[in-house]
Amino acid sequence: MSPTFSSYHFMLARSRPLPSSIPVQPKRTAATSADLAAAITRAASSQTYFTIRYLADRPLVADAYRAYAYFRWVDDLVDQDGVSAARRLAFLERQQDIIARCYRSGWPDELCLQEQLVADLIRGDHETNSGLRTYIEQMMAVMAFDAGRKGRLIGEWELDAYTRALATAVTEALHHFIGHDDISPPDKARYLAVTGAHITHMLRDMVEDTAVGYVNIPREYLETHGLTPTDIHHPAYRDWVRQRAQLARRCFAAGREALARMPNRRRRLAGFAYIGRFELVLDAIEKDDYVLRPDYPERKSKRAALKLGWGLVAGGWYKQPATNYQD
Repeated sequence: MSPTFSSYHFMLARSRPLPSSIPVQPKRTAATSADLAAAITRAASSQTYFTIRYLADRPLVADAYRAYAYFRWVDDLVDQDGVSAARRLAFLERQQDIIARCYRSGWPDELCLQEQLVADLIRGDHETNSGLRTYIEQMMAVMAFDAGRKGRLIGEWELDAYTRALATAVTEALHHFIGHDDISPPDKARYLAVTGAHITHMLRDMVEDTAVGYVNIPREYLETHGLTPTDIHHPAYRDWVRQRAQLARRCFAAGREALARMPNRRRRLAGFAYIGRFELVLDAIEKDDYVLRPDYPERKSKRAALKLGWGLVAGGWYKQPATNYQD
């Protein structure tokens, strides 16, 4: 079965062996597992590492590292060169099966250390309809989509569903690990900040992704305007980039308003910093008149850091919100 959004579901069969040529870590102690999760997170994203370290609820820090590190590992293997499509899909089906079995309390044996990260997460998840479970299931849907889309053009509805799943997953993780017991906005506005971030992320990586077979512009738009995925200088292509950038700006504005009404200051700070990180990319794209490029190193400059810091202060993340949500 091709793991697209239209066919995605968790595998319920007996756990499959790990496909050959997939690198794994041997089993070790729980303490070493937690250390590995923190190390993977720090190597992959300094901002995520320090956000978890300083802003996550203290009892949930180790699990937050596990949550990020597990899907970082899965994503890296899905994207890895030299692994056949058959092995990639077999690996992903094994991960789907492990998660499904763990949520049925059927704890699988013979897990590698990275797989033990998600098993440990689920073992400690005792809440009904928890944000953590939503995160795990939606992120696995994102992984499944990525595994099945390489080398083919994607429809607009699929790309929208991809963004929606990612936004749901990341937002639920933010609310689960930071201010876990605090009230969250009851409407869908809370997903808009991450929606804008994913739109921006796909623009940022467009040139690099296209080169390795992942096309982030809808098939319908390419066909309507007679474009190929590499026509980044074409006026119609640039107009599509402009529309997406403007949509991301609107999502950020609405997402910032939703964050500003949340009572937990640590969550507001994490959310505002997350938005600011991607707004720096939009600044660069707009400055280039919507001609995309392979890299945006200025987003890591000292000037960018100062702008991000000032944006946090000006945004008033530290202020008590005027509106509190009712349960």
